[in-house]
Formats: sequence, C-alpha cells, structure tokens
Amino acid sequence: MRTIEEKLQEHKQNMNIIQAPPELEDRLRNALQQVPTKKKSKPRAVAWVAAIAAAVVLLAGTYQYPAFAYYGGKLLSSMELSSLSFSDVVDHGYGQTVEKSKTLDDGTVITIEGVIADDNALLLYYTVDLPEGSVFNVDESIRFGIDKLHSFQGNSNVREGYGNYSDDRTRFMGVYKFGPVSPFSRTLTVTFDEWKGKERLLYPISFKYDANKAMNSIIKEKLTASVPVDQGTVHYDAITASPTSTIIKGHYELDNGEFPRFMGKTKLYVNGTEVGARGGRSSNTGDKPGFELEYDIIPTDKVESMQIVLENFSGYQKVEEPISLASPSDRSILIGNEKLWIRSVTRTGTGYDIVIARKQFTFLDTDTLAVEAGGITVPVSNITQSRPWDLKNGNIMWEQTYSFNTDVKPEKLMVDGFDYIKTYNKTITVPIKKNE
Repeated sequence: MRTIEEKLQEHKQNMNIIQAPPELEDRLRNALQQVPTKKKSKPRAVAWVAAIAAAVVLLAGTYQYPAFAYYGGKLLSSMELSSLSFSDVVDHGYGQTVEKSKTLDDGTVITIEGVIADDNALLLYYTVDLPEGSVFNVDESIRFGIDKLHSFQGNSNVREGYGNYSDDRTRFMGVYKFGPVSPFSRTLTVTFDEWKGKERLLYPISFKYDANKAMNSIIKEKLTASVPVDQGTVHYDAITASPTSTIIKGHYELDNGEFPRFMGKTKLYVNGTEVGARGGRSSNTGDKPGFELEYDIIPTDKVESMQIVLENFSGYQKVEEPISLASPSDRSILIGNEKLWIRSVTRTGTGYDIVIARKQFTFLDTDTLAVEAGGITVPVSNITQSRPWDLKNGNIMWEQTYSFNTDVKPEKLMVDGFDYIKTYNKTITVPIKKNE
C-alpha cells in the first residue's frame, strides 16, 4: 500500500527509446520548451541531463558510418559542438551543410543550416531571422518550437534544445538534439511550430540527408556483464562512442519484473579518468525494462582501460525483528546500514498516530505495516504525505504520520523492510579490443 507521493518519487520512466525496425517504429515526440540564455553572438548549450547505471561490448554494426576524423586534433565534445555556430562546426570537419529555409507570412525566415549525426544522436543547427525593423524580446521564450523530426525510420524524439540571440537581437541561433536517425534515410523533415492565440501553426521543412557528410565514425562495443543487486540483476549490454556522446545500454531483471525504484548512479572510467555523466533514461528492451545512460565523449584515441562502476542502486533492507515503541525520541535506530527515527507515539480520537522519520529516498514497505497492541496485530489505516524534518546540523530527513485504529497503546512496530538507495561499488572491467 504505497502512498501516491511514494509512487510519484519512483524513478520509473517508461519512455520507449529503443530502435525498432522502421516499419514498426513511430517514435513519440517529447515536448520541448526552450529557455533563452544571455546574449552572445554564438549559441550556448543548456546543460545536458546527467547519468546513472551501465556497462559494455564492441558490436560490429551492419552499417559502417563514414570514418573521418573521429579521433585526433579535430575531436570536439558535444558541449563544444553545440556552442559553435554551424560555420565553425564545418571548419572543424563536421556535419552536412543544408541551408534550407522557409519564409513565413510575416517575413520571418527559418533556416536549417546543417546537421551532425551519428549512432547516438542528431544535432540540428537552425536560425530564425526576423523581418527588417523587428527585434526579439529576450525576456520571452523563443516563439518557435520543434514539433518533430521525421526520417526513414519514423519520428525521432527531441532530447534537448538550446540557443541564443545575436547581439542586435534580430536573429536566434539554436541547436536541437534528437535521437538517432536511420543512416539509410534520404530525406528528413523537421516541423517547427508556434502558437498564435489558441491556434497552433506548423512549418515543415524537408531536406536531402547525406549520411556520408553528416556522420562521423562510430565505435561500438558489446559486453555480456551483470551486477547482482538485492532484488535481481542489472545487465550491461553495449556501449557506443561517437563525437556527440557515449551511450551505454542495458536492462534489468528484477524479481518484480518492473523498473527499479531508483536507477542509482553508474560511473564510466577510461584510462583511470572518469568520463562526465550527462543523463539517463528508461527504455524497453523486448519484454524487459531497459535503460540508456549518456556520458560525454571518450577523451582519447588510445583506450588502455575501461571500467563501469555501479556506485549505488535500489536496495532492500529486511527488518527481522519488531521495532520497540516504548521510548520514542529523536534518536535514530540503526537497521542494517540505514537509520529510522520513531519520533512520537500519540493518542488521537480514533486510535494512535506514530511519526516515523527516514532519509528522503527511504520508503517503508507499507503493504504489511502494522503495530502490536495488547497482543493484537493492527494494520496501518492511514499514511500522510511526507514532510521535511530539519536536524539543524545540515541534514534534512523526511517524516510521515502513520495512523492505527486501536484503543490500546502500541508496543511494537512490525514492518517487513524498506527500499533505499544502497551503495554497491561494483566494478566491471571492459575488455579492450585493439583497433588494427
């Protein structure tokens, strides 16, 4: 019997982001709301989402992406790529120039300048130029969004958007990051949208797509590795490293067959140096819940060692003995490696209320939660929403009130266990395949 609040705090994103065959897949678009940054002459990236859990193996793809200058002096991270104008991107040897425009009725011109694509993502560079005499109000959000990007394999999800205004505020320069598109696509269609009152206007722009120009080289590795956790196993399936990011894919095999309550935190190390984590998202891998973790690019062309470290993940602590309610106080009770606080036991008009405090992401198993009162087992009748409890020492716990319908003062609290974020620190060493 979990509370609505507990369910809301569960990290179970059920976004389906695996690549299915083209005829089966129609990716759903995530709504994107852009927020302008400070004035600069070049766009500045908004921070990418950051990461958790994974591992690896080098897989040979069925399609070999054009391999020009992945490593070496021209290598730039996606943060660097997205902070450059497209002309600067081209100067670094990246991308396909598009220069396809649409002029709106009021004279506004939307131009797709170019794209960079690989097996992990597609970056689309665009500009919006206002008619002569008009300027952007930089205190408002940019009026145009992206409705979708359609390719040979279907619709690609929007993952990020960022950009900035020119110094004279007549131009907006933006970058959108999408999920990967099929290398066999020949035409891409990007649909911009804007709202005028209650009417939503759509502006599709189609352009020829050339994978040989847009794509840089790809490194794929495959790993059949796993880490046992309290309620199942975390499996690490593959890693793909590209100029836009490093993606680790995996799946869960948990006792309940569902996504974990907490995805936890997974670190990636290359040559002993941690690779920056940028985000994580849930996916479906066949009939099994899966995940994708995004990291920065691998910062070297000489990979001597690679490790995946599952630092923490969802854990479950069994409570073997009933907890005494004889002397409630603000002192903690150590159970395993976690602590609970029985703060008070108070008589009410309908029974007794017990206030229990715990860490923010620790959740009691309430399905069988009960008290022993006068030799009788009384189940919990009501649970309040959690509220902060400031310990005044830099720590904030979260407390809830649990109500029990009994006229007899409870003597013991009976709980099967609780979910929490458990430290695992399990390391997987990835075999390195030397490139010929």
